[in-house]
Amino acid sequence: MAIKDDFSADEWKLLLGSPMLAGMAVTLAEPSGLWGLLKESMASGRALLDVRNAPGASELAKALVADIETSGGRGDARDGLKAELGGKSPAEMKKQILEALGRIGTIVDAKAPGEAASFKSWLAEVAQRVAEASSEGGFMGFGGVQVSDAEKASIAEVKQTLGV
Repeated sequence: MAIKDDFSADEWKLLLGSPMLAGMAVTLAEPSGLWGLLKESMASGRALLDVRNAPGASELAKALVADIETSGGRGDARDGLKAELGGKSPAEMKKQILEALGRIGTIVDAKAPGEAASFKSWLAEVAQRVAEASSEGGFMGFGGVQVSDAEKASIAEVKQTLGV
């Protein structure tokens, strides 16, 4: 079982932001307006809450969520995200997010090989849940599609980057 102490401070900070990065990759693919953004953010948050009690969840994911629940962990996650994405355009952010997810996959493979597949699958699930949180297209919530082609492509990129 991998724990926080198995990672350097910078690696752990990057891992803390990983669920948000996976969700943001999808959100950036097809911005959904204010309500869609709120729904997608809430889906990402629910994915964090759900992993705490999921019997088959990675222990690494559970340790990460436990740390995010602390003010210090939230601050580290926020600082890590700012360092990765601050001052970038949406296209640059998407590229940076995928690069960061690639680094995260490499770190987890090296330092938590027994949990790497489960952890990376969880990140891909976060991306999927964000995509399903708000329908795209349509008018005032009517019509449209649950997951757009752009979101499907983004989920595929996240999975490929993580090696899932």
